[in-house]
Amino acid sequence: MAGRLNGKVAIITGAARGMGKVEAELFAKEGAKVVAADILEDEVKKVAEDIVKAGHQAIAFKLDVSKSEDWKKVVDKVVEKWGKVDVLVNNAGIFPTSGIETATEEEWDRVMNINAKGQFLGIKYVLPAMKKAGKGSIINISSIAGLIGTGMAVAYHASKGASRLLTKTVAAELAKYNIRVNSIHPGIIRTQMVQDFLKDEETTKQALGTTVLGRPAEPIEVAYGALFLASEESSYITGAELVIDGGYTAL
Repeated sequence: MAGRLNGKVAIITGAARGMGKVEAELFAKEGAKVVAADILEDEVKKVAEDIVKAGHQAIAFKLDVSKSEDWKKVVDKVVEKWGKVDVLVNNAGIFPTSGIETATEEEWDRVMNINAKGQFLGIKYVLPAMKKAGKGSIINISSIAGLIGTGMAVAYHASKGASRLLTKTVAAELAKYNIRVNSIHPGIIRTQMVQDFLKDEETTKQALGTTVLGRPAEPIEVAYGALFLASEESSYITGAELVIDGGYTAL
């Protein structure tokens, strides 16, 4: 049976856990050759091993997305092994919750380095391979925090807003190469990143806020959005925001 990503090589960052892990598993099932990358080396290797055991193709690399030398090494090795890069999912991110009164300069720099600079570097280093191939799809995982404010997590909001507009301007710049760039804006997703907000009924209700569907999403519900943007089904979509938030921002 033909998969929706047959023949494509996809790099997914933050693939050791949460949405990145589920995206890696789904992409592999749909025929992609998956490059699972994460700073958590042992965990991301296990993800790739399990994908291979399931009969699909995957390799794993340790990657600090804030370091250009790491990106260069990973992309060079992927091109050496599989000859190209078709898809990049910039999924890696961190979520400290400090507001403006308590956030430190060090926290701000760390969040911006991973959440914003990491996406910038990822795009920059896969670009030559995508240009050579004559096409590509880049998917930046932003957040509803890149669309609205919540009165907390000041650095996180700023980084996700940066992701949103990085996406749009790079989409305009790279359209001439047939490289599409889109962002996904998840709401409350049941991952380790937000487990403290979903530990009981009361905190879950607070976290859900105005989510009209009344529940958190499962990571697979975001992964299917990434799959669509990675596939040829979205061939006329670039510079767009795919909001997967259960209606959080609808009100």
